[in-house]
Amino acid sequence: MLIKPSPKDGCLKHDGAEGAHFSRLTPTAASPHQKSDPVLPMMTLFEQLEARYHNRSVTVGVVGMGYVGLPLILAAASAGYRVVGFDVDPRKVDMINAGNSYLKHIESGHIAAPVGQARLRATTCFDDIKAVDAIIICVPTPLTRNREPDLSFVESTAQTIAPHLRKGHLVVLESTTWPGTTAEIVKPILERTGLRSGEDFFLAFSPEREDPGNSEFSTRTIPKVVGGDDVTSCKLVSVLYSSIVEKVVTVSSTKVAEAAKLTENIFRAVNIALVNELKVIYDAMGIDVWEVIEAAKTKPFGFTPFYPGPGLGGHCIPIDPFYLTWKAREYEISTRFIELAGEINTLMPYYVVDKLARALDHSAGRGLRHARILILGIAYKKNVDDTRESPALKLIELIETRGANVDFYDPYVSVIPPTREHPRLAGRQCVSWAAKDLSSYDAAVIATDHDAVDYRELCQLVPLVVDTRNVCARAGWSGNNVVKA
Repeated sequence: MLIKPSPKDGCLKHDGAEGAHFSRLTPTAASPHQKSDPVLPMMTLFEQLEARYHNRSVTVGVVGMGYVGLPLILAAASAGYRVVGFDVDPRKVDMINAGNSYLKHIESGHIAAPVGQARLRATTCFDDIKAVDAIIICVPTPLTRNREPDLSFVESTAQTIAPHLRKGHLVVLESTTWPGTTAEIVKPILERTGLRSGEDFFLAFSPEREDPGNSEFSTRTIPKVVGGDDVTSCKLVSVLYSSIVEKVVTVSSTKVAEAAKLTENIFRAVNIALVNELKVIYDAMGIDVWEVIEAAKTKPFGFTPFYPGPGLGGHCIPIDPFYLTWKAREYEISTRFIELAGEINTLMPYYVVDKLARALDHSAGRGLRHARILILGIAYKKNVDDTRESPALKLIELIETRGANVDFYDPYVSVIPPTREHPRLAGRQCVSWAAKDLSSYDAAVIATDHDAVDYRELCQLVPLVVDTRNVCARAGWSGNNVVKA
């Protein structure tokens, strides 16, 4: 779906009808309709904007109210800014304006407080972009079926912003992408208006670093990398984020900032592929890879622990490395490490299913055909409801292809949402957690190790448990019916 306002719907109907909310916005930077401070005309445009950002008299707009955008608007509102969240999904908009959360790891109270204080509202009306001062783009950057970058959301968002672009606007892209996107894709679209980056408006890139469900780090405490299209843009975006997060790290260009984000995710993808490969090797040798990692990480230098799993999930690690792979082809460079890591990680669901089939044959003398299999965890990581790129979805399809009947249980996911890669799974519902039901399955596969699941009870009731996360051992269960994969 393109990020643009619907001509039928226009502005959100309840805008202006909620007493405590600021219903309509007026430009707060370089607006010809605003009474100006007599001192301000003597200042440069940057100096005027810098002063307004420092005293929080600007309004911050965030496009895209997903796993990145929603935490960001809450952090900005907490920092004292008036904030507007833009999204094409009216359900999200209505829930925000009602003070309710649609993400399990974000409490509704964190939204209700700034909404009630008239510091936060959401809208589907993209005409309001002209009235905010900073526009932060947090839209998806997926891959096509050919594993090439899909920048349609970024491009359509820039095209939506352009008609409303005015002097003094700060535009920041946070969506992960290939180095050069901000300067080569976003900037030309905005400059078709006749306004110039660095002179009339300011342009920057600051990669998102959200980790849903991480209780140790929040949007405010994670250092923010920023790179500007020019020196002035870099200064202004630094002023904005310095007031929202605890630490800002400036780099020399938008390209460097874009490359930094890809490097972070490639680092994880390659190292996870390494331990996944070691898992397969050590398993053949009768060695527990998790025990090996626990021993290795006692070294106080030169080693960073990474852990194997059933495959990669989330928006970042399975996708972002291929943005660099695609861009590198422009320079006739082969990204061998990245592609090999992707190949290894992509094969992990197949390895798990093969391990399940062999274990079922060994323990029960039967194959997967007509077997009843329970998948534990549909979210891609523990303690969140985020199913993006979850390897559990691939596991379901692979197991069903071999003739088994598959159900799933996840305390955070009641229904499988629509996805590009697994459309036929959309709408499937989570089964209940009941002893009589659990005991009816031939085997269970732990794909995600949520803390809210009683793994000891699972192991006591299901005759075979294939554990891809080593959670049964952590729970103190060492029964012979547990197979690590």
